[in-house]
Amino acid sequence: MAGITRFGVSIDSQLIKKFDALIERKGYTSRSEAIRDMIRDSLVEQEWEFDDRETVGTITIVYNHHTRELERVLTDMQHRSFHHIVSTLHVHLDAHNCLEVLVVKGKSREIKKIADRLIGARGVKHGKLTMTTTGKELS
Repeated sequence: MAGITRFGVSIDSQLIKKFDALIERKGYTSRSEAIRDMIRDSLVEQEWEFDDRETVGTITIVYNHHTRELERVLTDMQHRSFHHIVSTLHVHLDAHNCLEVLVVKGKSREIKKIADRLIGARGVKHGKLTMTTTGKELS
């Protein structure tokens, strides 16, 4: 197999049992695929450490839409960042609460600033930035 490197790893027997149980729960077909996935995840996390690297992710927020001025504030923030927001999804969870998911793309420092402002807005109950990769740095 061209381009494939094989290597051995020494692991404590209890740790490998736990790892095998994780592999089974997640549906991996082999230890190799699970390890490759973990390596990719670590590399993606590292991409976000570089402020100038092009990244993508999602910002998810949950809020009570009855909170005074909150929808206007969130909309204004999103309009100021329109060049980084690729798409949004708005879901009515119940009579009071809404979920918004924003797909974002840009330099990691800018995406983090947008997420911090949205999540930190008065009235947002919960928010989370989920970071992923454009795939350009991964093979």
